[in-house]
Amino acid sequence: MPRPAVNVAVRAARAAGQIILRYMNRLDSLAIVEKQRLDFASEVDRAAEAEIIRELKRAFPGHGILAEESGAQGKGKHVWVIDPLDGTHNYLRGFPHFCVSIAMLENGEPMHGVVYDPLRDELFTASRGDGAYLNDRRIRVSTRPDLEGALLVTGYPYRQREHLDAQIDMTRALLGQAEDIRRTGSAALDLAYVANGRVDGYFETGLQPWDMAAGCLLVREAGGRYSDFVGRDGIPDNGNLVAGGIKVAEAIVKTIAPHVTPALAR
Repeated sequence: MPRPAVNVAVRAARAAGQIILRYMNRLDSLAIVEKQRLDFASEVDRAAEAEIIRELKRAFPGHGILAEESGAQGKGKHVWVIDPLDGTHNYLRGFPHFCVSIAMLENGEPMHGVVYDPLRDELFTASRGDGAYLNDRRIRVSTRPDLEGALLVTGYPYRQREHLDAQIDMTRALLGQAEDIRRTGSAALDLAYVANGRVDGYFETGLQPWDMAAGCLLVREAGGRYSDFVGRDGIPDNGNLVAGGIKVAEAIVKTIAPHVTPALAR
């Protein structure tokens, strides 16, 4: 049975999803802001985030909030980390790959997570120690033993283009062993796909907590592993993430090691 915190997060994610879908018929008229170079937000992001925060505060008024658009609100043991529309670039172009991501951290560790794809009505949920689920069906990472034949997914950073050369070198090294690499544009949904075994592994630089908190919990509860680029377990403070089935994640770390610059290893 889902934990009460997950039920609240699911309600908030579905409410945000309805806002996202409602605006899809008028993408050309949306008010869009470039927060920094190549990093956009729309009125949909803000409206969806406001709805999520409203639901969470109603149920947990003493909890902190860390949201992509409005930033930090409050502090404490419990903090909700929110990306109201992960994949904004895709959404604004009508590219059908984006989601809502909500996680609850307890002393910095993800305890509950929800990733919701409103277009496909796919709801990924997890609580620490309870497993990971897609629409109430238990999911597991793939059992692939190494990179041979693996399907990986990545993203290229909008904000940290100084690491692009290193990541391209990593991509080249991984393609020497893996079957293929996808770049889809939504870190949270990519991690949900890792948890469900649709892809075998994931790596990306420059992520923010709201990009990865819920997805990392899904991967771990589905039997996988996540770490930074040098194999340190946990959600990386530097935003450089590797995730996958345990053996695939280890193989990714080993393969990219020669191309991890000192700046990426910190």
